[in-house]
Amino acid sequence: MKRILILTATFAAILWATGFAYRASAAAQVAPHTVEVTASKFAFSPAEVTLKKGEPAVIVLKSSDVAHGLRFRELNQDVKVNKGQTMEMRFTPDKTGDFVGHCSVFCGSGHGSMTLTLHVVE
Repeated sequence: MKRILILTATFAAILWATGFAYRASAAAQVAPHTVEVTASKFAFSPAEVTLKKGEPAVIVLKSSDVAHGLRFRELNQDVKVNKGQTMEMRFTPDKTGDFVGHCSVFCGSGHGSMTLTLHVVE
């Protein structure tokens, strides 16, 4: 009888620990913060985006008129998108600060002023 109680208690402890580990693992997998950005001559909309350091993010870049790109040199991120298409930039910011992204595909006379500011906060 004592042996059955010990085995039952051990089995219950294993089930409890396994359930706890599963819940902790599920909580650790945070869904990425998704931001839609539209590129058009000669601006990104929105022009500013705020993300949290250490949290996965997806910038969904859409082009409404011609081919565009979005490059954040300091974050080593670059994505290009053709007219009427959508591309994703998936990353996890690992440092805080303000980062200026530029259009990385020449799109006309206002190309040089086409920027998106990314604010990464704690």
